[in-house]
Amino acid sequence: MATATPQDPDRPAIDTALVRRLVDTQFPQWSGLPLRRLEQAGSDHVIHRLGEELSVRLPRHAGAIGQAEKEAEWLPRLAPHVPLAVPVPVAVGKPGLGYPWPWMVARWLDGEVATVAALADSYDTAVELAGFLTALQRFTPDNAPAEDTADTLAARDRATRAAIARLDGEFDASAMTGLWEAALDAPAWDRPPVWFHGDFHTGNLLTSDGRLSAVIDFERLGVGDPSRDLTIAFTLMSAGPRAAFRAALGVDDATWTRGRGWALATGLNAHVSYAATEPRVAAQTTRQITEALAG
Repeated sequence: MATATPQDPDRPAIDTALVRRLVDTQFPQWSGLPLRRLEQAGSDHVIHRLGEELSVRLPRHAGAIGQAEKEAEWLPRLAPHVPLAVPVPVAVGKPGLGYPWPWMVARWLDGEVATVAALADSYDTAVELAGFLTALQRFTPDNAPAEDTADTLAARDRATRAAIARLDGEFDASAMTGLWEAALDAPAWDRPPVWFHGDFHTGNLLTSDGRLSAVIDFERLGVGDPSRDLTIAFTLMSAGPRAAFRAALGVDDATWTRGRGWALATGLNAHVSYAATEPRVAAQTTRQITEALAG
């Protein structure tokens, strides 16, 4: 008799049948709506469209399990203060039927994922993104969470240096090391902590009719040093719009250098993890690393 392969508890199996049963059991008011899985939804969640107005998002792995409850708490409060649409949580589902973590039902946001081909040379887009981050940084609700100091450039040092060594020859290891050490040595953020998106890259922007329409995926939303959000300048923008973005946001040299470090570190991490099997990720991260090195 064949032996079943044990299920990895940190990466539960998620198929449409399971999502259908979770929705029907916990939210019977939506049991009659059609359910369709979206492909290429990202590495953190399995996403389904529920009817025409809703989406269902289930974390794929343990590292993403807090997003549903975080977004349900903060996004309704943030939405009126920023100039682009953000997800509108409708309900948070509970673990059940063998699925171990909270999950979310949200309003469906129309739009296409932003692309470099469409927006890299757009000065209007660059300035609009600077406006979004400015509004986010000015968001000052009561009971903001304490600054999370666990995920910093310094905390990524060992993994980043290992990735640099591993990718020597594919990219310029000397240039990457120089940038990385400059980012680590740059003066730290010495002003009051501000809100940041935390994963602000091309894949988390939606467009409609060729213009930005929404920002999604607030899993890493928090307060602290906003330099990590400068990653968008290196995933999306060409040199001219990148300069306009920096000027509109008023970024000083130290913060810009730390932002380049974040772009390098996150690009290297994704490249090492996914580039060998996902050509789309390989192209995106190659551009991100190259643009971060260019400055």
